[in-house]
Amino acid sequence: MAQFFTIHPDNPQERLVRQAADIIRDGGVVVLPTDSCYALVCALGDKKAMERIITIRHLDLRHHFTLLCHNLSELGLYAKVDNSQFRLLKAATPGSYTFILPATKEVPARTLHPKRKTIGLRVPDHAIAQAVLCEVGEALLSCTLMLPGEDEPLTDAYDIRDRLEHQVDAVIDGGWCGTEATTVIDMTDGLELLRQGKGDVAPFGL
Repeated sequence: MAQFFTIHPDNPQERLVRQAADIIRDGGVVVLPTDSCYALVCALGDKKAMERIITIRHLDLRHHFTLLCHNLSELGLYAKVDNSQFRLLKAATPGSYTFILPATKEVPARTLHPKRKTIGLRVPDHAIAQAVLCEVGEALLSCTLMLPGEDEPLTDAYDIRDRLEHQVDAVIDGGWCGTEATTVIDMTDGLELLRQGKGDVAPFGL
């Protein structure tokens, strides 16, 4: 039975944030609100938790997982970023963007795209997500909470609990997150827009 935390979207309660972070550290899968949809998250190095997310989403090995990072410095720990890329990232983070970049050795190989050795990374502009990331102290493995056969992500925390209470360990109710996904930009070889989403592409000239 999943625990259910109602956390204020602007002023997250520290006690509840700590409890959610402890669940993640202990191998749990948590539903987390972000600035662009609810997401399934787990500890980066936890293989079993990652496999549970794969099962919930019915994902294949070609799926690009995303690392949620606390800030740009943390993003640079997990991805290879040159000076020009760093300037673009600095102007656009935090925000509703996912960037595809070559991964560093800090990222477990099983989370990477199997052929390209790349990873999706983002810095969410959401107080709850930021508080949990800060408390955990490292990036979280994540993917959008889109259930198999459905066209839009789940947006109501009570509905999420009803449908996933036996598959996840905690649901964080942070209110309405919307259904618009992040804008995805591949930065591995120049700039390529892979998906137009919530983030404005103007800063990237796309």
